[in-house]
Amino acid sequence: MRKLGAAVGATLLILTTAPAQAHPRSRAPQARVWVTTPDRAEQLHERAPVTFTRGASPETTITVDPGTRYQSMDGFGASLTDSAASVLHRLDPAARDRAMRSLFDPREGIGVGFLRQPIGSSDFTAAGAHYSYDDVPAGETDFALRHFSIDHDRAQILPLLRRARQLNPQLKIMGTPWSPPAWMKTSDSLIGGHLKDDPRIYDAYARYLVRYVLQYAEAGVPIDYLTVQNEPQNRHDGGYPGAAVPVGQAAKVIEALGPLLRRHSPRTRILGYDHNWATHPGDVATTPPGEDPETDYPYRLLDSPAGRWLAGTAYHCYSGEPSAQTALHEAYPEKGIWFTECSGSHGEQDTPEQIFRGTLTWHARTLAIGTTRNWAKSVVNWNIALDSTGGPHLGGCGTCTGLLTLHPDGSVSRDAEYFTIGHLAKFVRPGAYRIASTSFGTTGWNGQIMDVAFRNPDGSTALVVHNENDDPRTFAVAVGDRSFEYTLPGGALATFTWPRGLDTDLDLVDLEGATATAAPAGGDPAAAIDGDGSTRWSSGAAQEPGQYLQVDLGAARRLRRVAIDSGGNTGDYARGWALSVSSDGVAWRTLARGEGAGQLTNVDLPPTRARFLRVTSTGTSGSWWSVADLRVYR
Repeated sequence: MRKLGAAVGATLLILTTAPAQAHPRSRAPQARVWVTTPDRAEQLHERAPVTFTRGASPETTITVDPGTRYQSMDGFGASLTDSAASVLHRLDPAARDRAMRSLFDPREGIGVGFLRQPIGSSDFTAAGAHYSYDDVPAGETDFALRHFSIDHDRAQILPLLRRARQLNPQLKIMGTPWSPPAWMKTSDSLIGGHLKDDPRIYDAYARYLVRYVLQYAEAGVPIDYLTVQNEPQNRHDGGYPGAAVPVGQAAKVIEALGPLLRRHSPRTRILGYDHNWATHPGDVATTPPGEDPETDYPYRLLDSPAGRWLAGTAYHCYSGEPSAQTALHEAYPEKGIWFTECSGSHGEQDTPEQIFRGTLTWHARTLAIGTTRNWAKSVVNWNIALDSTGGPHLGGCGTCTGLLTLHPDGSVSRDAEYFTIGHLAKFVRPGAYRIASTSFGTTGWNGQIMDVAFRNPDGSTALVVHNENDDPRTFAVAVGDRSFEYTLPGGALATFTWPRGLDTDLDLVDLEGATATAAPAGGDPAAAIDGDGSTRWSSGAAQEPGQYLQVDLGAARRLRRVAIDSGGNTGDYARGWALSVSSDGVAWRTLARGEGAGQLTNVDLPPTRARFLRVTSTGTSGSWWSVADLRVYR
């Protein structure tokens, strides 16, 4: 914990340098390094830079390929809820501004670049009663929206949002309602119920949302994204606003909303779903008799006529796995994916040390890396600030944590979420693209090194690495013909950045549709060509000459390099190898031979065309032979 005064001013000096700026020129390129450890010994601490050298490393190697691009990135952040705003307003103006700078300023702070804002009340409100922007006495309606007002937000929320935009002009803002106004619902309450199945209600709700967008813009806070309901399958009465909105109702609202936004606020795009990776068992159990639980909700919504109005889909973390995002991307590759909510939480008896360690390590592998490696264009936590009681809140979560915590003595601490978001937001600029990088860890924890890489608009690279293991792990990072080695403490999260110029003229060949066979069959040979370094084919037996892994590329391809990557299981590399090619799978010619020296073997070839590749073991070892990732370059 630190007083947000002189102490924080001094502390923030570690964050003041621009991430894309290089250290003074040296003959060899260098990477800058920032590290956060689970014991808080380092908190976004910049270490000495590390120098790239020519050649390979015997260590498990993260291979970064800037030439292979995936999704573009929008930003990283949290929600400046009514509760968060009230907490920040407990600080005196100078301390409040230091807190805001620590959050939003890209140089002095972490550069939060994405906020998801409740439209009306959520469980995290400091108000004495829940509210919408159009509340009328019970039994009355307001189809003309004469009572619509965002005045509740003018005192604290909007001034903070305007300040955030001053500190980070590239900030993107998303609006999400926890409930439509009570008069639009079957429950006649902000809590529980459905939208009334009435065309007038769908139209009124769409106009309500557009009115919010327009009045926020008039107040100096443009809205970039909009969803029509937070967690539309959550029927649990937690004492806070919510609504069950089945696909059919969501589609009707979106079909009314889309044309209105196109006319009045074309910058604002609609996202669908805004709920978990998988339908929570509790949501299935509370589905009313005769209703479909719609466990494929995002697919149905994208398939509906409303799908044409959707920029993509928003996801939360409270059920399922991030891989659900990749499944949806593969089904609808033209639609984007945004990750929009996950709250840190804790057991009531957990110590601060346990909370920090557990949150840092879970969020690092599951959110910072897991969601982005599965196509997320944003990573957004829940509350950006709370007090030491986990509030204020009105119903809902009593053990949630934020990026910042205000303590009774007036001090403010930075929580694990501050650092997991910071390792992304400070270094990955809006418009950056995720680029290819080999990764060996899993969201389910396997004790390996896990990572994700990005290419910024200025050509610099940011690589975020997490050591899932409790013990220190040494690994290498390779770009083109250069690499460096590094050791991270157990559980640590790190960001490496380097300027433009470290590229390669090799292009990765897409192995989709390729097939693999092996002798001995051992593990699944397909795991060697699935582009996932956390899966592998293994011989299942000690190495001996004649064992092989064979790949049918499906068609003749031009080849210039074959990378044989044994992954994170140190020692599983082939002690001797031969690489052969064939056009028909019958007649083979050997192009290269060698002795294994480490986990990654790059075999450079003269320009060659072939359909079949075979890597054959020519050595002997008591270790198994594994191939986690076989990559082909042209």
